[in-house]
Amino acid sequence: MITASRVLVFLLVTGVCSLVCSAQEKTPEEPVNPPPAESLPAPKTVNVTPAVEDSEISARLTRILKATEWFEDPLVEVDEGVAFLTGSTNDEKYRQWAGDLSRNTQDVVAVVNRIEIRQPDLFDLSASYGTVKSIMRKTVQSIPIILAALLVLLFTFLAMYISGHVADYTILSRFQNKLLRGVVRKGVLLLVFLLGIYLVLQIAGLTRLAATVLGGTGLFGLIVGIAFRDIAENFLASILISMQNPFRYGDLIEVEGIQGYVQRVNTRGTLLMSLDGNHIQIPNSIIYKSKILNFTSNPKVRLDFMVGVGYDVPINEAQSIAKEILESHPAVLDDPEPTVLVEGLGSSTVNLRLYYWIDGHKFSVLKVNSSMMRLVKTKFEERGFSMPDDAREVIFPQGVPVTMVSAEEAAAAKQAPSQQPVPQPSRSPVEIQDEETVTDAEGSLASEYNELERQSQQSRDPEEDSTDLLST
Repeated sequence: MITASRVLVFLLVTGVCSLVCSAQEKTPEEPVNPPPAESLPAPKTVNVTPAVEDSEISARLTRILKATEWFEDPLVEVDEGVAFLTGSTNDEKYRQWAGDLSRNTQDVVAVVNRIEIRQPDLFDLSASYGTVKSIMRKTVQSIPIILAALLVLLFTFLAMYISGHVADYTILSRFQNKLLRGVVRKGVLLLVFLLGIYLVLQIAGLTRLAATVLGGTGLFGLIVGIAFRDIAENFLASILISMQNPFRYGDLIEVEGIQGYVQRVNTRGTLLMSLDGNHIQIPNSIIYKSKILNFTSNPKVRLDFMVGVGYDVPINEAQSIAKEILESHPAVLDDPEPTVLVEGLGSSTVNLRLYYWIDGHKFSVLKVNSSMMRLVKTKFEERGFSMPDDAREVIFPQGVPVTMVSAEEAAAAKQAPSQQPVPQPSRSPVEIQDEETVTDAEGSLASEYNELERQSQQSRDPEEDSTDLLST
């Protein structure tokens, strides 16, 4: 299978060869003979014997035109000093040169230039053949330079390999973060690679292009940074997150109202597993610039809930019983100790707020809170504590019996001794049985993280091939 690195090396070698060939090329020559310069000055005089005859001038000029091999079927006829030029050529400058030559010939008083310019044939491939031949000749001449450039390029890749291993055991050994090690390592390899390309271009004779490559690297980086601003912002944010470590793998965090367990951090975003078992990916730029609420950094989590009792209930006794329930619960920590405070006086209840701490790594917040509210309600009902609702509706299913009392019976009732008050139930220590702590409906009080992690392993990874920056 052809990997991406092999394709990159092939393209790089091909580009170097083409640059070397182009550096050696000059102005292409004519297919037959090299043409003269753009300006072709004709000689001012042509030495002939005195008293030159027209036939001698004609023969002399015809031989000169044939000797140049620029003309096809050249012929010069001279009559009374007037030269008539006929034939054909490929370029206008050759036609003009022939006319100037004839004018500067001795005893020629006028020139009639009838030389035609030949138009190339539609299927004439002579020009292409000449170009291909020139390219092949330049390529053969450039073989030593190409070999030298390839040798320097080979040494460049070898130097990159050695530099990478040297950096792994020297500079990179000080970095514990995987992302930082990768960034620094690629930076070292890039410097060695640019130096090798600079030497290759110098050998090829492209000194100006080599300086442009080195000078344009910063400009290219600026252009890429502007074009891919969001991607670059997420990449830089991933580096800063990896350096600061605001959370770790498996931490329960909340960002922008999104809550979940950290699964992975890559160069683009952070992958969370929500409490519903869904994968949520948040861009690193948002995480770095937003408020991060980490529920796992401190294993101790404070929970609270409110319960209301009637105004006829002794507040001190209700507080003491609630605190004893909190202290006897196996999930509640002794330090900090739980507290029960009066939060407010409602329309029909005295509201008590119960505060207690648990180990969030071991126990579930939702399940412990459910167990605690159930136990408090049960004990309050056993003690006869009323917990009235704000809105009441009294219903008499059997109706209200009304008995008519005479005046004598009413007076006798007033004189009867008052009824003794109903004694309050004696206060006994609150005991919570293990079967009362948790019910089948609540399940185990353990944290849901293990279950969510198991669900995450069974689910499809949305970024299976991505790099996890939290792993070392």
